[in-house]
Amino acid sequence: MNVLEFSGTVFAIACLAGFLGSLTGLGGGVIVTPALTLLLGVDLRYAMGATLVSVIATSSGAAAAYVKEGFSNIRLGMLLEIATTLGAVAGAHLLSIAPVPSLAVIFGVVLLYSAWSSLRPPGDAGDGAPDPLASKLRLNGAYPAAQGSIRYEVARVKTGFSLMFGAGILSGLLGIGSGAMKVIAMDRVMRIPFKVSTTTSNFMIGVTAAASAGVYLSRGYIEPGLAMPVVLGVLSGSLLGARRLAAARSASLRFVFAGVVGLLAAEMIYNGFSGGIR
Repeated sequence: MNVLEFSGTVFAIACLAGFLGSLTGLGGGVIVTPALTLLLGVDLRYAMGATLVSVIATSSGAAAAYVKEGFSNIRLGMLLEIATTLGAVAGAHLLSIAPVPSLAVIFGVVLLYSAWSSLRPPGDAGDGAPDPLASKLRLNGAYPAAQGSIRYEVARVKTGFSLMFGAGILSGLLGIGSGAMKVIAMDRVMRIPFKVSTTTSNFMIGVTAAASAGVYLSRGYIEPGLAMPVVLGVLSGSLLGARRLAAARSASLRFVFAGVVGLLAAEMIYNGFSGGIR
């Protein structure tokens, strides 16, 4: 495979990843990283570096459209970014001491849990009682729907904030925007509607990725020749996905989320234990 064919293949993979990532709040990173590593044999750390750059592009592209359409909860996203940014910096510094096969297995386990959690039925209504702190910080909001604007109230703000720190660590350690964990935290713990969770995740992931991308760059894990087709592909796919979100059903998005993430999780775990990734 020559350079042009390689770049074209990377672009196509990244475009599909950006489309799915935009619809589900994954940010594309959880698809690009294992795809580059498993299908094209790219070193895992360089794949992570390219993915971080693409995550920033995704957030800039799709998130802008979601904010304009009124899906993203900006106030909530800015609050939770405090925790994810601190976690991302800490996770990026852990990268140098973590062996590649271990990173692959951790990556897979995190994704597998995310896929399983996305298909679980909602908890008891009492678990999602409105949080007085959310009212004080004006975090409750509304999002557009075919039948008109639908209002929602945010629950368990403190718990969600704590989980976002863990999502940030995973972002820095695994080279992703940690969109999967953010969506799960907002959807399952904070009881935010799934469409709002995915769009707010897209709004947040760029800042999270930027916080750890500097560490990757200083260690030489960001290769411009690889990062460029990844960025262009993910950005193109994310903009297309943003246009399709309004017409998509939440139930369908959950199955897409679980299917894609579950498949990649199994591949990463298998290759991590079998030595397929070094």
